[in-house]
Amino acid sequence: MICETDWLAENSGNSRVRIFDCTVVMVPTPDGGYTFRPGREEYDAGHIPGAAFVDVLGDLADKRSTLPMMMPPVAEFAATMAKYGVGKGAQVVLYDRGNHAWAARVWWMLRAAGFDDAAVLNGGWQKWLAEKRPVSTEPGTYPQSEFTPRPQPELIVSKEQVLDSLGRQGVTLINALTPQEFRGEAGRFPRRGRIPGSRNVFCQTLIDPKTQAFLPVEELRKRFETTGALQADRTITYCGAGIAASADALALTLLGVKNVAVYDGAMAEWSADPSLPMETG
Repeated sequence: MICETDWLAENSGNSRVRIFDCTVVMVPTPDGGYTFRPGREEYDAGHIPGAAFVDVLGDLADKRSTLPMMMPPVAEFAATMAKYGVGKGAQVVLYDRGNHAWAARVWWMLRAAGFDDAAVLNGGWQKWLAEKRPVSTEPGTYPQSEFTPRPQPELIVSKEQVLDSLGRQGVTLINALTPQEFRGEAGRFPRRGRIPGSRNVFCQTLIDPKTQAFLPVEELRKRFETTGALQADRTITYCGAGIAASADALALTLLGVKNVAVYDGAMAEWSADPSLPMETG
């Protein structure tokens, strides 16, 4: 699930290892909002030696959906990852230049497709640079592989499944957005607020601000202690479009929580449906 920079430095030359830069860049817009673009420019300027760039926004999102960043059909996702060189026998290491959320998203998608030999680089690009490790501008590529999907549909849930879970004993909803967005004081979606009954664990609070690595396990546990997620029969994480939620889902998995799912449509879908309940405050 997590790969340390020491391990990657020692094993990056292994023919089985596949390193992917999953960076996506947030771009401010004139109206005070923001949009996203692939981090290809940043990758070209310098990346971990051997790493290939994966276009999360372009290649790994369902282009037929009107919602942002939806998981494509598993067979389609598997075919795309096979072109990137992911398949049987590969050891995948994912990183980004932010707070792990984009790398965690790809990790979660791989899990949903039945590929378990993937890990997120702890501390990502920022920790790699801070440790003065080598940087390359040479494009990384891997030979096409064969990826036989083993769909794990329980890892990604729909709007209908979330609605059905409301009020059910043993189900915990975790909102991974900022406290302000959680309370409905800010937000860029059609309606502000949260899904009723949700608890808030902002994904950025899972990261050590100095090292950019995940907090120690005991500290991560404290972040989720009062949410009920550690004892729940079922935990569903969500955010705006399934990205920050993947970071929370990764942290919960690190803590040994088994039955975790990401609500893929997230607030982009939920808040746009006026028939669905919302909470604020």
